Amino acid sequence: MANFTIADIKALREQLGTGMVDTKKALEEADGDLEKAVEILRLKGAKGNAKRADRSTSEGLVAAKELDGKVTIIELNSETDFVAKNERFIALADSVLDAAAAAGADSAEAALAAPAGSQTVAELISDEAAIIGEKVELRRVSTLAGDNFEIYLHKTSKDLPPQVGVVLAYSGDDAETARSLAQHISFANPSFLSRDEVPEADVEKEREIVTEISRNEGKPEAALPKIVEGRVNAFFKQVALLDQDYAKDNKLSVAKVAQDAGLTLTGFARFKVGA
Repeated sequence: MANFTIADIKALREQLGTGMVDTKKALEEADGDLEKAVEILRLKGAKGNAKRADRSTSEGLVAAKELDGKVTIIELNSETDFVAKNERFIALADSVLDAAAAAGADSAEAALAAPAGSQTVAELISDEAAIIGEKVELRRVSTLAGDNFEIYLHKTSKDLPPQVGVVLAYSGDDAETARSLAQHISFANPSFLSRDEVPEADVEKEREIVTEISRNEGKPEAALPKIVEGRVNAFFKQVALLDQDYAKDNKLSVAKVAQDAGLTLTGFARFKVGA
C-alpha cells in the first residue's frame, strides 16, 4: 500500500509544478518520503535538461525593476505559454530579475554569472528548469541609468504575463508624456535613440540600396542625390526614436513631443518575447 495520499501528490505538484504521473511515480519510488521525492524529480529533470538543450524557447515574459538609480529589464523564455504563466516560472523570473538588478548586469552573460543566494543565476535557472520540465533561457538583459524612468509592461494576452517591456530613461518632470513615449516605443520598435547612434556602415548600406532602387526605377541621374537622401531620412525615421513620427500624432516627431514637454530622452530598452 502506498505510503502517501492524494493530498501529498497535490502538495508536491503545487510546490514543484510537476505533472501528475511523474509526481505519483516519484512518491512511489520514495515510499512516500516527500524530500526524497523532490530529489528524484529534480534528478529526473536535470537529465531532461540535456535532452531539451536544442529546443526553441519562443514563449516567456519580460520583467523590469528599479534599484539604486538604475532599471534592469530581462526577458526570460520558456518553450510553451503554459509554463510562461505558471507561478513557479514567474517566481523564477522575479528571482533572476532581483539578482540581475543587484549585480547591475547589462547582458545575459553577466546576469547568468551573478549570485542568486548560494548559487549563480545560471545554476538557479538550470535547477528550476529541471523541475518545471521545459528548457528555460535567459535571453536578454539590459540595465539603464538615468534621472527618471518610465517602465511600461504590455500584455498581448490577458492570460499571460507581460510579453513586451520598455524602459525609458529621461530627465524632466512630465511623467505623463514619458509614459506615452514609452508606449510609443512599445509600438514603433526603434533600434536607436538618435540618428547619430546608427552605425555608419548601416547608413552607407541603406544608401547603396536606395540608390540602386532609385536607378532601377528610372529616376533621373541628376535628381538621384536628393531622392536618395530623402529615402535615407525615411530609414532614420524607422530606426531612430527621436526621428520617428509620434504614434499619437504623426504630424509631430518624437523629438518635438519630448521638447514641448520639457523632456530629454537619454536611453531606452525594448524587449519583446521571442522577437
